[in-house]
Amino acid sequence: MNDEQEAPPPVDPAQMRAIARRLILPHVFLVAAMLAAAVLYVKNMGGGKEAPTGAGECAASAALATKLAPLAKGDIAALAIRAQPRPMQNFSFLQDGAPTEVASFKGRTILLNLWATWCVPCREEMPALDRLQGEAGNDRFSVVAVNIDTARLERPKAFLQETGVKNLTFYADSSGKAFQGLQQSGKLVGLPTTFLIGPDGCEIGALAGPAKWDGADALALIKAAAQQ
Repeated sequence: MNDEQEAPPPVDPAQMRAIARRLILPHVFLVAAMLAAAVLYVKNMGGGKEAPTGAGECAASAALATKLAPLAKGDIAALAIRAQPRPMQNFSFLQDGAPTEVASFKGRTILLNLWATWCVPCREEMPALDRLQGEAGNDRFSVVAVNIDTARLERPKAFLQETGVKNLTFYADSSGKAFQGLQQSGKLVGLPTTFLIGPDGCEIGALAGPAKWDGADALALIKAAAQQ
């Protein structure tokens, strides 16, 4: 019996480097992606140390956000209030057939809602938004519910009539540009999506999905916002 052990085969440096790359690089890319996502999240939510663009012009909304943050609870707990509001992205649409834009509502607080007739949660939410407008709408606050149907354009108005909506002005963007623009900017993923915008035109908060906008929680927050 031979007690001598066979010598291990020589190590190929190129092969070892290839193995190391296969083991290490995916983790490097994962860590880099996680860091990039974290930086983007902090930037979007205003948690960074640097003052965001528009910090000065959004001073009024920043003060209002501090006041409203404790009121985003209960039925509207999903309303994410910005620590540092920023100017709302401007886009055009029609108001009862006449051209208008988000910027034209400066001077009042608005609840900007995007909806479509093919969106079931949107349809369920519209009567609540209508009741909110009827209860809290005045020269300091308005619900601006923009329909984004791009086909069968007779359906939105017919739906509102069938459901008894009577307080909301009819806003529409049949071109789909508003939806696309908000998607590209990362502000909108699906429907319905609602933005709370201060009288200085800055985004105070956003809520993805439907909410009970005619409930006590929503009314308390909206009335506090409209007092500014």
